[in-house]
Amino acid sequence: MNLKENLVEIIKERSFQYSSEPKFRLTSGAMSNFYFNMKKTTQSPDGLYLVGKIFFEKIRELGLYPHAIGGLTMGADPIAYSVALYSFSVKEPIQAFVIRKEPKEHGLKLPIEGNVTAGDHVIIIDDVITTGGSTIKAINIAKENGLIIDAVIVLVDRCEQNGRQNIEALGCPVYDIFTVNDFIPLKK
Repeated sequence: MNLKENLVEIIKERSFQYSSEPKFRLTSGAMSNFYFNMKKTTQSPDGLYLVGKIFFEKIRELGLYPHAIGGLTMGADPIAYSVALYSFSVKEPIQAFVIRKEPKEHGLKLPIEGNVTAGDHVIIIDDVITTGGSTIKAINIAKENGLIIDAVIVLVDRCEQNGRQNIEALGCPVYDIFTVNDFIPLKK
């Protein structure tokens, strides 16, 4: 079994739920037949390792050499950290950063935490996209803070509610590691 197949099995076991009837309410309010709770995968030791390696390999496959990788907290956080750690282990370090949903009310009141500054090339990431709302918020905050977005990479594209198209409308290319089609049971 290759690494991606291994990660699919982990996601199926820990993070994916399916019902023949739409019973899962999404953030958008829509009902769906399936749901991903990716934290059970991305916050586990084996999941972190696989996600970090697979994302890093995807970045290089795309010919990208960003300074940093990150997205809106909290779905993007473990992915960013795992990529940063893996990239360091292969001596091609990529920084991790976190975009807050709201800036802190105290201290430096930073909307972005991490070793990034205006002019840095970055990749915006997310664990799952449906409408693209979280990813779009991350893109807008990154752009407002002078970051140059080379691409968006998501762990799972749900292929619902035009998430990919909504993100691409901002001029950002979107790539996925998996789509929902890697998880939906085959119809008989």
